Amino acid sequence: MVHRAYTAIRDAGAITPASPAGHEFGRLGEGAKIAFPPGAIFGEQWTEIGDHTLIGERVSISCGMWPGAELGPGSILRIGGGCSIGRGTHIVAHQSIDIGNDVFTGPYVYITDQNHVYDDPDVPIGRQWPRNNPVSIGAGSWLGTGAIILPGTRLGRQCVVAAGAVVRGEFPDHSVVAGVPARRVRGYDPEQGWHTPVITLTVERGAS
Repeated sequence: MVHRAYTAIRDAGAITPASPAGHEFGRLGEGAKIAFPPGAIFGEQWTEIGDHTLIGERVSISCGMWPGAELGPGSILRIGGGCSIGRGTHIVAHQSIDIGNDVFTGPYVYITDQNHVYDDPDVPIGRQWPRNNPVSIGAGSWLGTGAIILPGTRLGRQCVVAAGAVVRGEFPDHSVVAGVPARRVRGYDPEQGWHTPVITLTVERGAS
């Protein structure tokens, strides 16, 4: 009986296009669902979520630094259709985050387009105005458990991000990226198939 009651609560608490909370979003597509209990959600009117995308439990989705901030006329967080966002994930948008169709994530992934700066060494880092850089994640990509996607990241289509990777930079379609900081460890093209990219190291020689 307890399990049946909890299932009923989860179903009733989910956010869907038909629920009152679903109407707050810029777009919440047909068949989309945000599982109960949700994480911190605010800035819904600047968020678009595509058809049949499933958002797991305790996923935080936020636009802006605080609830009620005015962020302009258009959306700044766009999640495509057919996505699956793992439980406990945080997606924090301030300028522009684009997540393509059919992107899947493991649990506890962190995606943001804003980071603290350290321009003035005499001012506490948390009191310095942060800096934004748009993020895009290509369609069909997979982000492993605990991956961190930092501002300025641009992943191509059908990319794989290894669990625990800390990603910044641009990566072409069909990249496998891993590590801290992340680098491209596998790639694919029609001529070579799957291959390990050649990494060229530049060694600076000092005066003898």
